[in-house]
Amino acid sequence: MDTKIGALDACKPANNDVGCLPNDFVTTIQNSVPSSVINSSDATLGRHLARRLVQIGVTDVFTVPGDFNLTLLDHLIAEPGLNNIGCCNELNAGYAADGYARSRGVGACVVTFTVGGLSVLNAIAGAYSENLPLICIVGGPNSNDYGTNRILHHTIGLPDFSQELRCFQTVTCFQAVVNNLEDAHELIDTAISTSLKESKPVYISISCNLAGIPHPTFSREPVPFVLSPKLSNHMGLEAAVEATAEFLNKAVKPVMVGGPKLRVAHATDAFVELANACGYPVSVMPSAKGLVPEHHPHFIGTYWGAVSTAFCAEIVESADAYLFAGPIFNDYSSVGYSLLLKKEKAIILQPDRVTIANGPTFGCILMKDFLKALAKRLKHNNTAYENYHRIFVPDGHPLKAAPNEPLRVNVLFQHIQNMLSSETAVIAETGDSWFNCQKLKLPQGCGYEFQMQYGSIGWSVGATLGYAQAVPEKRVLAFIGDGSFQVTAQDISTMLTCGQRTIIFLINNGGYTIEVEIHDGPYNVIKNWNYTGLVDAIHNGEGKCWTTKVRTEEQLIEAIATATGPKKDSLCFIEVIVHKDDTSKELLEWGSRVSAANSRPPNPQ
Repeated sequence: MDTKIGALDACKPANNDVGCLPNDFVTTIQNSVPSSVINSSDATLGRHLARRLVQIGVTDVFTVPGDFNLTLLDHLIAEPGLNNIGCCNELNAGYAADGYARSRGVGACVVTFTVGGLSVLNAIAGAYSENLPLICIVGGPNSNDYGTNRILHHTIGLPDFSQELRCFQTVTCFQAVVNNLEDAHELIDTAISTSLKESKPVYISISCNLAGIPHPTFSREPVPFVLSPKLSNHMGLEAAVEATAEFLNKAVKPVMVGGPKLRVAHATDAFVELANACGYPVSVMPSAKGLVPEHHPHFIGTYWGAVSTAFCAEIVESADAYLFAGPIFNDYSSVGYSLLLKKEKAIILQPDRVTIANGPTFGCILMKDFLKALAKRLKHNNTAYENYHRIFVPDGHPLKAAPNEPLRVNVLFQHIQNMLSSETAVIAETGDSWFNCQKLKLPQGCGYEFQMQYGSIGWSVGATLGYAQAVPEKRVLAFIGDGSFQVTAQDISTMLTCGQRTIIFLINNGGYTIEVEIHDGPYNVIKNWNYTGLVDAIHNGEGKCWTTKVRTEEQLIEAIATATGPKKDSLCFIEVIVHKDDTSKELLEWGSRVSAANSRPPNPQ
């Protein structure tokens, strides 16, 4: 791969990134009509924060109680429109808020000072990497303790309360430390609105003695946010469209590739509009799966270098021009920097700028505006798609399993494909599930989420909890490896408390398979658990839960029939036992290339 294109904007946050909210979000909150004066007993900081959360679309907040946030939680749950979802630990609460934000457009979690804040930090970092608006609220020290030389519990034993704040400064776009009532209203509103505008997490610390105190600044219902829309530089937009149209219209076989920043740019519809107009073949980078409709007539699959969907890489890499909309080129998405791309052939669109080959860059241009304008200027050219159609061979089918043969992963996912519909959503955990789920063909309306940039194992358990809570009308299918599940298994209990009806496929192959394929060692073998027994123990007769182990295709078919039939209203946990070396061919290829990238010797000094 050309080293220059590989180094482009590896998820560097853009100053003008557009918020990760539904396109009609601003209109929705503008149309909320605030009432006048509220009761003085409800005119508290905690209730104001609760009203703000409800107003922006958060109806569920994921929490772990601690002595510094207990009064705050009292006032949050007193708000009729806000549900408290108690999680087993702070990490999972953060992951749940992440999953919730992916569906609702914004999520929130509440933890306690330092021990809770530092525990949730990893989840907040993941949300930052994925450009998700997430409100992380921490119950802070008593306001009287600021400026003293006191040492507090839940800290590292120094008279310094800023450790937590300093940690959050690196993974949030705004930090508000609320330790007096006079500017609390302003700080909270600035934090929330900044999260929505920048589409990044924010940190709000609220002194434990302030949450329940009435104050005149909270005496009325909060005026709805009006987030000023970001505008493109009109002259720059015209110049960028002119230069891009000239570049692409000269190409013989151009292609389009969607990237993960289509989400933050709210540009998916505009991307499809361009695809309809120009006739180019359409593919997605792996971390953009689910953002572009796969039922589009010119969709050719996932472009992921050597592990792309069959025939997709050949079409993309042989093109004489490629338009990448919102890409992130990192070592994972580039398969160890091995993409066969050339910068001089590429149009790179980021949420606020356009770069044309080795030539000019145009700034202050919103991606969705650019794509819509470009759609009116491109000549129709379906040459590359015709080439794809000419070489395409339909997918093969796994070898037919013999009766009672041990279940193979490729057979498992053949049956999973048949479960997908507009009423389902897929959550794929870091690991071989990345590659197996990437090959699923998503029906129109089927949701799909995974965390590729940050790649934190265990993310999917909490994210499944949050996503399912946000869209109860969909049935979530979660695919989790045994190693990842051991990190965050506890919040199966929260799913049961919430009455969720997710189907979890626990793929038990005895270790960290993705790590094995990058660099094997005894540390990749884990203690095997009785996973269904663990979930049964967590269930403990409370809520609706059904578990089973499957070892053969026959047992899998029976388990799926039960989960989608008699147990369709239950949380279903299906432990799929497969051979430790049964991996996708894509993982084998990807792992060897990433391993080679990781093990490059140091350059001579």
